[in-house]
Amino acid sequence: MNRTTVADPDLTQACLNGQHTLTVSWVRGLRTLLAASGPAVIASVAYLDPGNIITNLQAGARYGDTLLWVVLLASIVAMLFQSMSARLGIATGRNLAEICRDALPRRYAIALWLFCEAAAMATDLAEVLGSAIGISLLLHITLFDGMVITIIATYALLQLEKRGFRPLELVIAGFVGVIGMAYLAELSIMPVNWSSVWRHTLPSRFADHGALNLAVGIVGATIMPHTLFLHSGLTQNRMPTGTDHERRALIRLSNIEVAFALGAAALINVAMVVVASVAFHHGHPDTADIASATRLLTPLSGVWVGTLFLVALVASGISSSVVGTMAGQVIVQGFVGFRIPWWLRRIVTTVPAVIVIASGCDVTSTLVASQVVLSIVLPVPMIALVWSTSHRGLMGDYRNRRSTTVAAIIATGLVLALNILLLWQLSHA
Repeated sequence: MNRTTVADPDLTQACLNGQHTLTVSWVRGLRTLLAASGPAVIASVAYLDPGNIITNLQAGARYGDTLLWVVLLASIVAMLFQSMSARLGIATGRNLAEICRDALPRRYAIALWLFCEAAAMATDLAEVLGSAIGISLLLHITLFDGMVITIIATYALLQLEKRGFRPLELVIAGFVGVIGMAYLAELSIMPVNWSSVWRHTLPSRFADHGALNLAVGIVGATIMPHTLFLHSGLTQNRMPTGTDHERRALIRLSNIEVAFALGAAALINVAMVVVASVAFHHGHPDTADIASATRLLTPLSGVWVGTLFLVALVASGISSSVVGTMAGQVIVQGFVGFRIPWWLRRIVTTVPAVIVIASGCDVTSTLVASQVVLSIVLPVPMIALVWSTSHRGLMGDYRNRRSTTVAAIIATGLVLALNILLLWQLSHA
């Protein structure tokens, strides 16, 4: 997605000017980081979507703090791969989808595109359903009406990109702030056993098959396949870099932003698990859906906690739906070379959510299943990203260090092993 083709209003142009001046001189400081920030903030929303909320809710309710280490490990892997995706866009001026299209035979590129489109639709399913649930509970309206409001709000926010990239980035950052503040407020009034929290940040065995299933869902919800394409699209041509010095400086700034943005997302995910553990694990471990959680939070912790929970869910659903649509545009434009209107993409990717709601399916089970599907799809873009960022012909001197490549291969292997173990257990259940 070429982000310099839109008209550049004052806010966006000021950002570009500030980036150029500060990057060339490489003045370390807050102003430098803020000028270059944006892509990782947008990507971080994918790690705070309704899929994360529901998997973290079930993990905390059923298993307490014991799966916190999975959340943290998945977040670390996400940081690694997002930094690689950003580096790819900066170093090559192309996104991952474009590189896959050029490197693969046409039939394989089309197959990979369709595979990634399926993952994008699974992602959007969780985002639309999550937001629709939150809106319907907040406003006391039907789930279908909540879905319609979600679609309208998402389309309205996407129109901000016509004014340049900065206004949309600021709005997305505001949504992330709302989610973070909501969970911080919930933690502040709950009796958290912090020693237990710290103890369970260390890896341990899975208690049972259900814990493994949730762990796979957490991985799929955290290391989102579509963001591996999106981040490279957000950084490609974001600002001109004429020299190696400028390009390396921008990569360093990008790595700092990834650490901050995804580090904050990781802490919010930890807070989600801890809130669910404190509220439900000892008295209501079977809490598995948003409606039940909201009804129980109100008498347990007060009406404001239940409201904050729903506000965070709505902010998560709408913002992640915007980001998911942006990722879909990067994928389709990169693989097949053309853009489709925002409204058309919203209609296509919303079809699964409409079917689920209209058919009366269990939306919570569908949400969790969509995250497991994402985890199963995930190794494909992970392998593509490892290959492309390690390729000297593509990256030149900006290719991964050997240690980075080894770490990325190990992470991809772990995701594959988790998926294989889950499928094996399901086949023998």
